Amino acid sequence: MSNSSPAGSNVQYSEKLWPSASTWIWPIIISITAGIALAPISSILGWIAGAVVLLSLIAVFLLRTPTIEVTDELVTVGRASIERKYIGEVVGYRGDEAFKQRGQKLHGLAYMLLRGWIDGVVRMEVTDERDTTPYWLTSTRRPEELAAALSGVMYEFTDEGKAEAAKLEQSEDAAGE
Repeated sequence: MSNSSPAGSNVQYSEKLWPSASTWIWPIIISITAGIALAPISSILGWIAGAVVLLSLIAVFLLRTPTIEVTDELVTVGRASIERKYIGEVVGYRGDEAFKQRGQKLHGLAYMLLRGWIDGVVRMEVTDERDTTPYWLTSTRRPEELAAALSGVMYEFTDEGKAEAAKLEQSEDAAGE
């Protein structure tokens, strides 16, 4: 499988999963720690070490940022790719249901590209009989758009989602009486 888009393919969806603003505090803290650790030897060495560590961590963060891309023939999530013909049901999730998909409802054999700072996830069923992976689960800031690019829907529009909403509404009505 290729990591790049095939020549002539039409990109229908593309997203980079950039680190959130709060994630950038860690390279700063680590570089300050490195600088302080070497400052007793030499303050210049401490400043240089802190700067080198900071620049190195920034480079790692930027170079390791995964991409999600959907073309006419291929779905690429991070370093993994799968032909679209092997993608079955696609459902996007937000909020509590996304949290459950990342935890309680997670299958141990699923391929996952999850980022803790991103709420939304999309679940893509794998229909290839030769593949033991039941589905792919990926974080995305735009689950509605990714699901739509793969002819999928958001959870609240599925039968399960509608039943869950009706059950929640009934319990709220019962609590209000």
